Amino acid sequence: MFYLADEKQIKASRTTDVYFLRTVQILQAKGINKRVKMEVFLKNLPDSYKWGIFAGLEDLLRLFEGDPVDIYAIPEGSVFYEGEPVLTIEGIYKDFAPRETAMLGFICQASGIATKAARIKKLAGSKSVVHFGARRMHPAITPMIERSAYIGGMDGVATVAGAEAIGKNPVGTMPHALMLVVGDTVKAAKMFDEVISEEVPRIVLIDTFMDEKFETIRVAEELGEKLSGVRLDTPSSRRGNFRKIIEEVRWELDIRGYRHVKIFVSGGIDEDSVRDLADVVDSFGVGTSVSNAKTFDFSADIVEVEGKPLAKRGKCSGAKKLWVCDNCGNRKVTLMKEEKSMCERCGSPMRPLTVKYMENGKIIRDLPSAEEIREYVLNQVKDLSV
Repeated sequence: MFYLADEKQIKASRTTDVYFLRTVQILQAKGINKRVKMEVFLKNLPDSYKWGIFAGLEDLLRLFEGDPVDIYAIPEGSVFYEGEPVLTIEGIYKDFAPRETAMLGFICQASGIATKAARIKKLAGSKSVVHFGARRMHPAITPMIERSAYIGGMDGVATVAGAEAIGKNPVGTMPHALMLVVGDTVKAAKMFDEVISEEVPRIVLIDTFMDEKFETIRVAEELGEKLSGVRLDTPSSRRGNFRKIIEEVRWELDIRGYRHVKIFVSGGIDEDSVRDLADVVDSFGVGTSVSNAKTFDFSADIVEVEGKPLAKRGKCSGAKKLWVCDNCGNRKVTLMKEEKSMCERCGSPMRPLTVKYMENGKIIRDLPSAEEIREYVLNQVKDLSV
């Protein structure tokens, strides 16, 4: 057996912190059945981030299906800022207390991954970015990682299960292992071309044995028009000036008439790499920087008890709602009960970003596809800085 929790164990609160279970035991023993509103927000974004992408909402809603609770949230894929409420749960506290650990787990990690992906895709612009990071994380959460990376902006994902989660085909090139087992880059490329479906692009890894420029020339002369691209995954100990290596490969391809061949780079790609190379490459393979993105430390705190504002020190009492002005982009937070809000900056009516998703344990809104969420994310971040 593997050390992992299945869906039944998660729904049965076997992955919760024990003090929540003890709290429920106390409340049941004392007959305390108070209705509360619990709010989720992020006090501080990691590093120098200016904004985040809210992700993991669909899993969170599935967690609470059938429970006697109401849930209000901003849509999955929404840009949010420090201190803004992203989610509110209303119900008898002892009925949902055991869910808190899993609830936060669903959104903390997914939001961190989606945000990192959005930052990298924003910097890459029209250049393709593929997620290669599943191998760095526990395989049980591969679909979540790949889905979060995709909705954040990645153009494709590499694993079969991850691709199934977003309704797409998996994307990949070829590993160093193939080259080493075959013993020669060109021979391996020929075998790939002979065996693999023509629908799969011929993108050949050209840094296994020899200089990238000369391996590229050999592969291009062998595959000709069939060659879609070459991938440079040059180890850091051999890179020197990686940009110069890429420029040299591009030059040699172009002067030989192989302008159609794209250049794909991978290996330690992050925001800085994309900034430096986006103008000289056609596609990036991004791994650990996305799959192991910093987890967002969302907090879940009671802000109302039996309809009365009440919160711990350091937290503002009262359930809240997030508003946005579609005219000028202004944002503000009000109490949940507010039904209208006018923009203080331009005077236009504001739109509530916080909406009701669950009523008494039933999801009451259609949930968007991964592709729809991705488009929503890309549209929001197009005018934001990284």
